[in-house]
Amino acid sequence: MMVKRKANLDDGCNPELVAGAVFDGELEIPVIHAPAEIVIPSGITPFSKREKAIGTDEAVGFFEKDPVFSKVLINPSSYVEDFRRFRFLLPVDCSLYRDAPLAVQVANLYRSRALGSYYQRNGCNVYPLVRWGNELTYTTRYFPERIAFLGIPKHSVVCLGTYGCISNREDKHEYKAGLDAMMDALNPKVVLVYGAMPDSVFGDYLRYAKFVSFPDWTSRMHGGDC
Repeated sequence: MMVKRKANLDDGCNPELVAGAVFDGELEIPVIHAPAEIVIPSGITPFSKREKAIGTDEAVGFFEKDPVFSKVLINPSSYVEDFRRFRFLLPVDCSLYRDAPLAVQVANLYRSRALGSYYQRNGCNVYPLVRWGNELTYTTRYFPERIAFLGIPKHSVVCLGTYGCISNREDKHEYKAGLDAMMDALNPKVVLVYGAMPDSVFGDYLRYAKFVSFPDWTSRMHGGDC
């Protein structure tokens, strides 16, 4: 029976999302399993534009402001049939701002994994998404584990987003530090990148995995590729 909520804190943060899930690490982050086969999507379409991806080889992603997909966070079950229509689905991209309280970063990381795991267990072809916040999420400076990478399969495919994350020198430095930690922790075979992929950030890692860059939606629209 579909549960109707007014907020995603109702009933303890959607406990049905993790019924039957596998957990990783001391924080018990839900696991998103590796896909049976790695197929490169032809593009990444935002959640708000997803009707354009029906019948295509595009992935549906959530690289948008959180309020755009808030209904997915509140009532995930109502989108199961919707998301099954697409060949690839990325987990929700809950914001992990570096200056946010650490508790918020952990909560948003958990929500992303929980939803990805839920949709995977309900018949969607989910590709794992990796997102880190400040250095406490991708080092062992505070936690005994690099929590940004819990619940993500090793030696498989991962998705990243750079749109709005590498706007200045400090952003690039912080993003590269997280990328370095991710490559070490997960050793992925394929890395799908939504947004720019500057050599100053990614160049040192191109020899270790297959990197595929996808233009953000705004760039695609301006370039006529939509």
